[in-house]
Amino acid sequence: MKKLVLMAGVCAASLALMSGAALAEYPEKPVTFIVPWPPGDLEDVLTRMIAEEFQKQTGAPAAVVNRPGGGGIVGALEVAQAPADGYKIGSFVIGIPTVKTMGPDAQVQRDTFEPIGIFLTYPFLIATAKDAPYSTLQELADYSKTNTVRLGHFGYGLEPTLLTMLGTQTLGGKFGAEAAFDALDCSTLANGDADVINTTAQLVLPCLNDIKVLATITGERMSITPDAPTLAELVPALDSTLWNGLFVPKGTPQEVKDKIAAAAQAVVASAAAQEIAKTTGAQVYWLDAAASAERINLDYDQLKSVREQLGVTE
Repeated sequence: MKKLVLMAGVCAASLALMSGAALAEYPEKPVTFIVPWPPGDLEDVLTRMIAEEFQKQTGAPAAVVNRPGGGGIVGALEVAQAPADGYKIGSFVIGIPTVKTMGPDAQVQRDTFEPIGIFLTYPFLIATAKDAPYSTLQELADYSKTNTVRLGHFGYGLEPTLLTMLGTQTLGGKFGAEAAFDALDCSTLANGDADVINTTAQLVLPCLNDIKVLATITGERMSITPDAPTLAELVPALDSTLWNGLFVPKGTPQEVKDKIAAAAQAVVASAAAQEIAKTTGAQVYWLDAAASAERINLDYDQLKSVREQLGVTE
């Protein structure tokens, strides 16, 4: 009996050592970062920088694959269905772990993913033409009481659209018409396709001096529009921002998450990433897993309330 017990102990110890060795060898094969949007935007650029740094730190091949579709859900499902081993990492916007988990038909659940960290706040802004008869969001709200104001956006159910609409509503105004556009740039306002747009700063940089920025949907004022208040300054209850972070399937080992986080932290602290922030108005930083989880919970509650107040059911 003593011999059997001893042998069992030896086997258990051997298995533990083997398991530890296997874990320590991560990554043993190529790692894929999934960006659920077309290439070229800020989250894509920064995720590629993180993948390159990950490859440099670990010696394993790392690549970014773009999986656009379904408002980000196509790429999110690919990561959700992957093993929790760190070989598929999602680079997701705020809507994936919040809005996309709401409702009985949600394709992902709130505990589907674990955050590694948030690294980007998009430079989203609410803008109008230079000659518009209002220069602040409050003036827009007042003007809209007796005039029709048309809002241009990327999609009615998207977070910046909902925040823009509820922010204006809270200030006593409303949009008389709204429409989704594939692109919202200088020409949208110049051609009169919309009176007000909510879009990313990159798309209006060429005409930034020829438009009025009424507010930004950012945690802090943007470096390129320091005089424009954040939406949260005007409506404190609406302090959600349009962020992007790294996520893995629930149950991914901590040692694996630590290696991914180390690469991301190195990138956001780099001169190249901070130059991107300076020139685009984006905020590039590192929010660790615990702080990111707290942020997600706050945003989930707030965006659920926003949707309910606007009557959004899908």
